Amino acid sequence: MALAEDGEVDITSAVMVASDVRAEAVLEARADGVLAGSAYADAVARGCGLSGVEWRLSEGDAFEAGRPLGAFAGPLRAILRAERPLLNLLQRGCGIATTTRGYVEKLRGTGCRVLHTRKTLPGLRAFDVRCVLAGGGALHRIDLSREALVKDNHWSALEALGGSIRDAQAAASARGVISFQVEVETEAQLEAACEAGATRILIDNQSPETVKDWAARARLLAPGIEVEASGGIELGNVRDYAEAGAAFVSVGALTHSVQALDIALEVTAVEAGS
Repeated sequence: MALAEDGEVDITSAVMVASDVRAEAVLEARADGVLAGSAYADAVARGCGLSGVEWRLSEGDAFEAGRPLGAFAGPLRAILRAERPLLNLLQRGCGIATTTRGYVEKLRGTGCRVLHTRKTLPGLRAFDVRCVLAGGGALHRIDLSREALVKDNHWSALEALGGSIRDAQAAASARGVISFQVEVETEAQLEAACEAGATRILIDNQSPETVKDWAARARLLAPGIEVEASGGIELGNVRDYAEAGAAFVSVGALTHSVQALDIALEVTAVEAGS
């Protein structure tokens, strides 16, 4: 898809570079980060007729600015065609992994895990999630079909239609759903979710102090229930939520507004054909 966006031919390279000119290129980090998206970068390279990237480190490895991440060689036309889509994916992937690693480091020693959300780039969810995992994050829902997650608009629908969270849980269980998660914004919702057999509560948009109180209440009502915090969580306060009793924190900013990491592709050698 990324290559198709650029059209069938790179007309600039076609008129300026002979087809038999070969070159070598290096991918260089211009900022500290964590490697992610390498398999996708390889796919772009192969899609342009190159053999792939010779990586100097592995997915999930940390690196410092100035370090070569990988190198490849082949027809210069192919390298130039691969450059932008390859970098677009690699820069986004490393940005996601680097941001995720920051949260992982803040949570070190607490046992709390940072999760992705479904606030991913449309069409690239598998890519975004894989990069969160490379950064040390953990899996949340990948799609809507396997796990039930009752959110605020579901609560509104239940109230409008006279249903109950217990009925929803029973219907989900009848369909073979094992994970029944419930987002709660009030103590009444918390208690209803616990009494209905929720497997996890998501305490949304509350302070760490409230999370501490509600987490204790939930575990009293439903021993073994999982507790997740979400909403308003950032690097500066994420550890507070973990220490308040959240076993998981979900952070949309890992993917919905990630800053691409500065990585460059530099052509290091050019050899004219014979």
